[in-house]
Amino acid sequence: MKKTLYIDMDNVLVDFQSGLDRASQEDKIKHKGNEDEIPDLFSKMDPMPGAVEAFHKLSEFFDTYILSTAPWENQSAWSDKLEWVKKHLGAPAYKRLILTHHKNLNRGDFLIDDRPNNGAGEFQGTLIKFDPKTSKWSDVVERLLGKA
Repeated sequence: MKKTLYIDMDNVLVDFQSGLDRASQEDKIKHKGNEDEIPDLFSKMDPMPGAVEAFHKLSEFFDTYILSTAPWENQSAWSDKLEWVKKHLGAPAYKRLILTHHKNLNRGDFLIDDRPNNGAGEFQGTLIKFDPKTSKWSDVVERLLGKA
């Protein structure tokens, strides 16, 4: 039986800054301090380097899900995240997106996340910290394949 792996989206699979870079100056000013509430922001984001390939590789060895939080006040974020998963991850991610503000309620073996927020810090399995500035997906894949 495959072990269960959850992977966060923002700053893990998805380059959050790439979406901010594409947002209008007007939206950045209007939502200063709450940039994740910019409408359509999540549809403008690129994958993190190596993330798509890593997701596909890890999906071969783990029961893999995308576990993310969508801002409560940004209605488009919920559908934008689904569309991003369909566009970039394709068939291996079919019906594997979970949007929650309580990641700790999901049971599994591993969670890759950049922050302990939204219950990630209370996840009962192993939390693997992904630093968007220094982590490399190739290193994460190598580490996890040793535990598959």
